[in-house]
Amino acid sequence: MNMKSIAKGAAAGAVVGITYYALSSAAPVKKYSIKKNAGKTLKSAASLLDDIKSVLM
Repeated sequence: MNMKSIAKGAAAGAVVGITYYALSSAAPVKKYSIKKNAGKTLKSAASLLDDIKSVLM
């Protein structure tokens, strides 16, 4: 097994799970706010993956 692939998969799964939970439990007004900030969230997720990658390498 490749540790890098495992870390990427775990981080991607965590991001998807947190996003799904946030959207499913939020009120309609809050959903708009969450969707509005999706670009910032995706940039943060990419940064997180890069940080995890640098730690494992």
